[in-house]
Amino acid sequence: MSVDAPVLESVIASPESDESLLAPVEIDYEQFVTEDDAPVDNLFSEREQRLLAESLYVSWKGPGGGRPFLAMTNVGLFFALTEPPYAPDVLVSLDVRPPDNPFPKKNRSYFVWEYGKPPDIVVEIVSNRKGGELSDKLAGYVRIGTPYYIVHDPEHLLSDRTLYVFERRGLEYAEISPENLPGIGLGVTLWDGVYEDMQGMWLRWIDTRGELLLTGKERAEQERQRADALAAKLRELGIDPNQVIVGD
Repeated sequence: MSVDAPVLESVIASPESDESLLAPVEIDYEQFVTEDDAPVDNLFSEREQRLLAESLYVSWKGPGGGRPFLAMTNVGLFFALTEPPYAPDVLVSLDVRPPDNPFPKKNRSYFVWEYGKPPDIVVEIVSNRKGGELSDKLAGYVRIGTPYYIVHDPEHLLSDRTLYVFERRGLEYAEISPENLPGIGLGVTLWDGVYEDMQGMWLRWIDTRGELLLTGKERAEQERQRADALAAKLRELGIDPNQVIVGD
């Protein structure tokens, strides 16, 4: 399916979107199916989800000012009692924290009325032509009020493009440059490299300087290279780096 940008930009949300965020005083959470044991789409998608979540928790301090954030992968996003949830590949929500006890039913998924807001970012990774990432899901996420919606299509199943980044403006989405999600302190880019022994064109987070948010392995390698460079410099000065005592 080939979709042009003007068509995408014209998708308008339902005027009933605000009502979907209202919750009754008492909710029977046993009515919700929060896990269905369905497998993830494919190996690349599973790794991509983990890469996006890991690099946030390893290398991002949040949007600043000590504000917390929550990142989830493949978890139900419930926005109304009478509609089925979405299960975004990745969601990021600012100014919220994970529950202390994740096991009660109301803490197992992202219930919009429990967190008090929709997620700020949703990422969908296209693995087939049936997901509706540029149609039904796009309209749905704008309707529930998600500010930023990102679609990564690594196999070009929907069009000849690999990446779409949308910003909610009123009751519609408009495409924006991927390098900056205003007000978030993040952007995204496509990175050709190896993650967990798999070569691919990965979707990666970047900070406000355009630098990649590193994984744990990448940060460890970066520190090793810095240590090696320092040791080499000390040797040039005739100092044995093994005898250098680093102060507290």
